Amino acid sequence: MSDQFRLHPQLANDCFELAELPLCKLLLCNDSAYPWFILVPRVADIRDIYQLDWQQQQQLLNESSLLSELLMQSFSGDKMNVASLGNVVEQLHVHHVVRFKNDDCWPKPIWGQQPLSPYTDDELECLKEKILPQLSRVC
Repeated sequence: MSDQFRLHPQLANDCFELAELPLCKLLLCNDSAYPWFILVPRVADIRDIYQLDWQQQQQLLNESSLLSELLMQSFSGDKMNVASLGNVVEQLHVHHVVRFKNDDCWPKPIWGQQPLSPYTDDELECLKEKILPQLSRVC
């Protein structure tokens, strides 16, 4: 990975760092309303997926697919939303949000619909215990 890589300050402020995968840093958005994870390739000065080299693109797809499957199994969601917007935070990052038909924003996108609901310390620990052991078995 790039020695020049630095996590964007907005992502650092809004998220918890959970793990490092072969290409990406795995973040958890500090919004307990949704299981909302973010993959950030540890490559400097990248805004869009096409800017990654071919192998990095393939690795990002692999990590995204693996994370999506793990999250859907862990949370029994109705739909996995995967998106890379970059309109506010230009650093390439890929959102993975488990959605439920009974969540507050269904079927609309979650962005800008309601204020963030930060995790309590206990909720955060519980989530880490649920996800991290499974992640370490597959990575």
